[in-house]
Amino acid sequence: MLLRPTTRPLCFSLCFHSKARRSYRPKWLSKDMGRVELDSKAKRQADFRLCNVSSHMTELLEIRADDPKMHVLLIPGNPGVVTFYKDFVESLYEFLEGDASITAISHLSHTKKDWDHGRLFSLEEQTDHKMDFIKQELENIEVPIILVGHSIGSYISIDMFKRSSEKVIYCIGLYPFLALNLQSTEQSIVGKIAASRVVSVALSLIVASLGFLPRSALRLIVTNSLAKSWSAVAVEATCSHLVQYHTMRNVLFMAMTEFRKLTATPDWAFMRENKEKLAFLFGGDDHWGPLQMFEEVCDGCYFQAGPRHCSIN
Repeated sequence: MLLRPTTRPLCFSLCFHSKARRSYRPKWLSKDMGRVELDSKAKRQADFRLCNVSSHMTELLEIRADDPKMHVLLIPGNPGVVTFYKDFVESLYEFLEGDASITAISHLSHTKKDWDHGRLFSLEEQTDHKMDFIKQELENIEVPIILVGHSIGSYISIDMFKRSSEKVIYCIGLYPFLALNLQSTEQSIVGKIAASRVVSVALSLIVASLGFLPRSALRLIVTNSLAKSWSAVAVEATCSHLVQYHTMRNVLFMAMTEFRKLTATPDWAFMRENKEKLAFLFGGDDHWGPLQMFEEVCDGCYFQAGPRHCSIN
């Protein structure tokens, strides 16, 4: 399934905005597309948990359903700060009316504390980490697993889907970053910064120095510079995680390895073979997953584009 571009990414609408925006839901996300009022019993707060995955401390956000029909594993973009996705996880649980357990997993060293003592992790290592989590935490569950990836998390999810057991039955890419966008000035700038160790270190030190400011002053800077439309949860996640030196270094190092890896053409053959088990959602103003990629996915995988949008209030 492939869904046409939205006016703004759904996951950012859910994470950072108090008002709903136009968006899509794949069919499996809705039992009744006409419903906008959801049962209040499906509302539940996401729990934060630290988990040791192959000797690496990992931050998780979880909602466990009482009688789950599936388990949704959310793979974040970059930055992979899991608390950015708190509102999204809770909204998704509500959309699914409590029928799915949901876990959002952080990237290695995209955490509040420097558990890995300055070590830098590549895109491939981040993917291996998510596979280790499935083997350790989800291998023995009785329900099927759905992978949901955001941005570069979509690329990771597809790679995981190739390597996973039959228990993983579906993969969804939200605003997927699957290949470099050579027309994007923003990507070009990020790529040059990430490729230079000197610049990456200097930028990480500058960002980390903001962490010495009083939290109220830091919130004001973040809100006025980056997050004018973000929720309080997203602003707090920025203040607690992104102003850490180890986090910024890992964000930029991972970005460097992304840019190297994504010079290759997406694996259209695998995606065509499994197109009944894949779904993508694109945003009209997303330079990481531009309209050009939307067209390439349509052509490369022979997808039929779905409805332009449905409204969620």
